[in-house]
Amino acid sequence: MSTGTPDFHPRPAANSPGAAPLPEALEGKYQAVRRMLRGLGSAITAFSGGVDSSLLAFLAHQELGTRALAVTSASESLSRDDYDLTRSLAAHWGMAYRSIRTRELDNPAYRANPANRCYFCKSMLYGELARIAREEGYAAILNGTNVDDLGDHRPGLQAALEFAVRSPWLECRFSKADIRALAAHLGLANAHKPQAACLSSRVPYGMSISPAVLAQIEGAEGVLKRLGFGQLRVRHHGEIARIEVPCGDFPRVLELRETIESELTRLGYRYVALDLKGFRSGSLNEAIRKPEG
Repeated sequence: MSTGTPDFHPRPAANSPGAAPLPEALEGKYQAVRRMLRGLGSAITAFSGGVDSSLLAFLAHQELGTRALAVTSASESLSRDDYDLTRSLAAHWGMAYRSIRTRELDNPAYRANPANRCYFCKSMLYGELARIAREEGYAAILNGTNVDDLGDHRPGLQAALEFAVRSPWLECRFSKADIRALAAHLGLANAHKPQAACLSSRVPYGMSISPAVLAQIEGAEGVLKRLGFGQLRVRHHGEIARIEVPCGDFPRVLELRETIESELTRLGYRYVALDLKGFRSGSLNEAIRKPEG
């Protein structure tokens, strides 16, 4: 399977003579988050390979040097592509990095996949990061939550509160668009990486999660990535694989339907379906949202 790791050819520095300045409002937020990070003195960043946590780990490294540590949990719910990406980025940036192994699938509450599944995962992760912080003298634990995350079902936010995890993007009022713009300005190789989420988020609430299910999902998404699709999800409904891609990619899915169907049935799916609503992040949360009115 392709790792999906971006190339790391040298890029012009953001502050070089030819670089366009940031918009004034974003420049103000950028300086605010830099001041905040410096003020912490030391910090651990929960680093998943997405642009939110990547940019945060990058800036923490810039502002705190060796007193910044980026930590990735190499659990079954993190795709191998994203895990490989965290290692590549950390090596490229020269920052302190550690891989740990949280074992959320050992927890029956997590495997049962309730609507607050993410709470159990984040509690285990933040608990381990808190242990490292205590034992090694780090002043804060950081995550990549931004203001846009507050508009969705995010039970992991409760775990962050319980472990006093700081959210610099949220505290400095960064949106997802702000983060992408700043990451591109600074030349981060994954500034435009498609939105990602843990593999367990592909399984409808109430349907149990196992290593085999997660491997099947990862394999199915790997097929689509190798065929050139970028933003995508394969939602797991037992024997049915429900593919979500942007509506503009529908013609290509249909063009490649025989290959896609053959590869996904080889992985164990009986039926392969295309979701006509197209890609949308967190679509399985639609089942638990209360209707308005």
